[in-house]
Amino acid sequence: MNNILLSNEIVIYLFVQTILIILLFVAFYFSVSIIKTWDYEKTTTKQYKLEKTSYLVILIISFTLIVKIFLFPYFAYSLDNLSNIVPGAMCAAGIVGANEFEQINLSLKILILFFIGVWLIINSLDLKAKTYPFTKKKYLFYSFIFALCILEITLDFLFLNGISTKEPVMCCSSIFGVNNVGSKIPFDLNISMLLIIFYLLYLLIVFINIQKQAFLNLLINFLFLYIAYYAVTYFFSTYVYELPTHQCPFCMLQKEYSFIGYFIWSTLFLGTFFGVASYVLKVFIAKNLPYTYKYSLIFNTVFMAICTFYVIRYYLINGVLL
Repeated sequence: MNNILLSNEIVIYLFVQTILIILLFVAFYFSVSIIKTWDYEKTTTKQYKLEKTSYLVILIISFTLIVKIFLFPYFAYSLDNLSNIVPGAMCAAGIVGANEFEQINLSLKILILFFIGVWLIINSLDLKAKTYPFTKKKYLFYSFIFALCILEITLDFLFLNGISTKEPVMCCSSIFGVNNVGSKIPFDLNISMLLIIFYLLYLLIVFINIQKQAFLNLLINFLFLYIAYYAVTYFFSTYVYELPTHQCPFCMLQKEYSFIGYFIWSTLFLGTFFGVASYVLKVFIAKNLPYTYKYSLIFNTVFMAICTFYVIRYYLINGVLL
């Protein structure tokens, strides 16, 4: 058996994932009958039993999906620890590039997190309504999430089993090195232009959230996410590490940097999530939720403030910029 699958963090991760999949399958099994026969207008014994079953299924789904949210940062932590046994890797960057499965798997995990968040909001709205108007929609949506989770755990095993502890992988300095940085940033932008666009997009997010423009919020948040990734990787990360040659989105997840990467990336994700969710929920359930704009603005502001703080702190201490 692959040594990777025997490491403590991975054993725990896969064990929890397997338990969650079993629970999700049980919930999916009962969801099918609820989707087929649910009719709140009926007062039959069958409908009454469905309502009681639905409460239990919702409890199982909510518990497992919330656990999956917390399991994602643990997965990132586990990948970072694997760098201790995989030759050439200095952080999770080398592990992610170890084979062809992980970049797809990582993208899928982030997408699932987004869908989980949307489902939890829809479920909350459904439970608060007297007639449970979104019951069928939320169970259909859950079925889609369940299918993605099956694909996710399959990719987990393919990826982890495909990591070699004998063949070296590239370290982050090779992947995100300072040589030809401009060619790695989209549209051949230099750092100055990248930062100008970064802060302009943030100001645009502030304006759009105040105006509560859902579709524009969706577009600008996606664009901000895209630009922010490059801004953090190729500029702000150097101030976190206090080293101009160290450009990496993963090393900041380590203890040496106070795990600040988890706060940086989670606030960016949450800001984008609520910004995108404002439009998705408006289309999916015809609900315009004011708090999605507020939370999008709050989390994007916290993200921007953390990134800017490291630059200002470095300048105040050293009197120069990197």
